[in-house]
Amino acid sequence: MAAIPGNGAPPPLASAPLAYENPAFLNSADGRLIRIVSEYMEPLARFRHEQIQDTVVFFGSARFRGREEAGHALELLENTGSRQPAPSEEQPAQAPEIAAGRATDLQLKRAVAAVEMARYYEDARRLSSLLTKWAKDIPSRRHRFVVTSGGGPGIMEAANRGAHEAGGKTIGMNIRLPFEQAPNPYITPSLNFEFHYFFMRKLWFAYLAKALVVFPGGFGTLDEMFEILTLAQTHKLAKRITVVIYGPEYWKKVFNLGVLVDTGAISPKDIELFQFADTPEQAFDLLRNGLTENYLKPEAATRLEHPSPELMHGATLEDFLGPEMARTSK
Repeated sequence: MAAIPGNGAPPPLASAPLAYENPAFLNSADGRLIRIVSEYMEPLARFRHEQIQDTVVFFGSARFRGREEAGHALELLENTGSRQPAPSEEQPAQAPEIAAGRATDLQLKRAVAAVEMARYYEDARRLSSLLTKWAKDIPSRRHRFVVTSGGGPGIMEAANRGAHEAGGKTIGMNIRLPFEQAPNPYITPSLNFEFHYFFMRKLWFAYLAKALVVFPGGFGTLDEMFEILTLAQTHKLAKRITVVIYGPEYWKKVFNLGVLVDTGAISPKDIELFQFADTPEQAFDLLRNGLTENYLKPEAATRLEHPSPELMHGATLEDFLGPEMARTSK
């Protein structure tokens, strides 16, 4: 306790911290609303500064590392987005183990799956590159159809990598998890995000996306895919979104939507909300056609009818706009 001066007056007080600089408050339950609003306003400010108009989102497994070359070993990751490999008994069997008969059934299945997952990594990388090269040539003051991922390893890394190699901006929306994890190195640094709240991350995935590509994955991939399909099915988002499900051989073993149609759980026309693709070129054609018909052609027609006024010499309204947020239907 501070000594009290002889005149009986208490000692001088230090200045109290400003509310928005007080970590104890900001990290408390009372500061939750401010944290939520921050995860809306801070990304919005960065998207505006980086002149991002809209995105194409890639989802897929984070649990496999990509294979740089055929001779590199693949490792399963312990958790989604984790830096740590899974235990050895969960790793794909290697050739010496198979030859010696030491591989378990799980390891044998994982060895077969590892080869297929390596193929999907390379396919995502190529598709992202094709899309980015095409989008870079679209006449626009803002960046169109920017490749976006969850920011982690696996398919997410492949998507960001392909866009990076094509010379485009690319977005990573990571999520803070209880175990050690990190963003992949191919994300554009100024577009590297980390969220605390899953629902705010989901908002940014959905509200900027004009198309979605779903590669093989697990619970997280299924969650994101069906959430976007539900928004499209219910017309909650007032926009048309192209959904490409990549790898029909994998996905048709995971779910059978025909059962949902046969039992009346969904309408037959709901199957038209997405399309399957099995090569990067096929997926790119679906994306390009959907984005052109749903957005580029209508936008060109609107510009002809209603040219954007010049606000100052050499600048139109588009120079001052932020990202194109989707409207919700009432």
